[in-house]
Amino acid sequence: MKKRTFIKLSSAFMTAPLFSPLEGWAVTGEKLKNWAGNLEYSTEKLDSVKSLQQVKEIVVKYPKLKVLGTRHCFNNIADTKDQFISVVNADEQVVLDEKNKTVTVNAGLKYGQLSPVLHKKGFALHNLASLPHISVAGACATATHGSGEKNGNMSTAVAAMELVTASGEVVQLSRKSDGEKFNAAVVNLGALGVVTQVTLDVQPTFMMGQYVYENLPLDQLKEHFDAIESAGYSVSLFTNWQSNAIQEVWVKFKVGDNAFKAEKEFFGAKLATKNLHPIPQLSAENCTEQMGVPGPWYDRMPHFKMGFTPSSGKELQSEYFVPRKNAVEAIMAISKLGNQVGPHLFTSEIRTIAADDLWLSPCYKQDSVAIHFTWKQEWAAVSKLLPVIERELAPFNVRPHWGKLFTISPALLEKRYDKLADFRKLAREYDPKGKFVNDFLKLNVFG
Repeated sequence: MKKRTFIKLSSAFMTAPLFSPLEGWAVTGEKLKNWAGNLEYSTEKLDSVKSLQQVKEIVVKYPKLKVLGTRHCFNNIADTKDQFISVVNADEQVVLDEKNKTVTVNAGLKYGQLSPVLHKKGFALHNLASLPHISVAGACATATHGSGEKNGNMSTAVAAMELVTASGEVVQLSRKSDGEKFNAAVVNLGALGVVTQVTLDVQPTFMMGQYVYENLPLDQLKEHFDAIESAGYSVSLFTNWQSNAIQEVWVKFKVGDNAFKAEKEFFGAKLATKNLHPIPQLSAENCTEQMGVPGPWYDRMPHFKMGFTPSSGKELQSEYFVPRKNAVEAIMAISKLGNQVGPHLFTSEIRTIAADDLWLSPCYKQDSVAIHFTWKQEWAAVSKLLPVIERELAPFNVRPHWGKLFTISPALLEKRYDKLADFRKLAREYDPKGKFVNDFLKLNVFG
């Protein structure tokens, strides 16, 4: 068996379809926006780089700079008034180390491009987000996650990383060699520099299937939450909070001897007889295959296919993490707000994520449950609802998703992220003059 296999990045592009509407930058005559269109960036100055040397030159050239990836954040975490750099189109190689079970990739590579290549070589990632259109570095920098009570978020797969700091220095960090400094740097919020390469842990490839159930009684969820969430490799609950039932339960399972056995009823929910979309009003055409049909891991773990618009497309998103032990209490607290939040929602998703040691991860040192809200683009209403939701979840020391909409104060973030002060020290070491500090970081991290 070869120890290291070099795969041209172009092969990933040929294997996985591109999602054209979201890939390009600003349309001529229009402002540069994020993928959902709710955020207009503060500048259109963008340098798209191909090599590490170009990254170093651009970092040294500009006094203020931010990295712009696949633009899937809903707040201004990646915004700047000054200058953008992008590594999304960097011409690098994918390096598979079969002996050590890792793959090293260009930081801007999308999971939907990497995953089919890994599968073809006999390997898999442990987890994926609900949509495969996001970049590796962007997802890891914000602790983006999938689901599964034994699965850490996508950042936990990072074994090593390369970044260019504010001075143009290239820094290599690894889990094996750098201990707590590595744990600090993985979920970095774009504050440490330009991440150019990421090395991810891989495992032998596997096949998966998924079944969807409809109308899980809320009382059953209260009594059997742990059993429901542990029924599959990954389980997602979808609700609009306007009834006494969870509208859809998605159970994703590994194909094998101990595979999930689909019965017609699952804790009172009924087995779906056709493919469904998490937003019931939408066609399931864009969703990954259901009804238990086996497929590669990368074509079942996400909810949405690479070549199609994920979710509803034009939307807002917010998400909150609470300790797993408080899951039922937190869910019941939000359910009381059903009449307030329901009219402004497309859907809401509940997922479990395993604890990790990454300093700014919402799952730092705690198994967690994430309550996600996919909102209609009604910001006037949503902006008033977020503080209401955050107050209901406050008793559980709620932590927000860094890349989505929230109004939790910097003072509370400081209390809920034990290592935030230590992270600031590292950021000042790598970026003493604040080259990568923008308004979001100034408010939420640097005070």
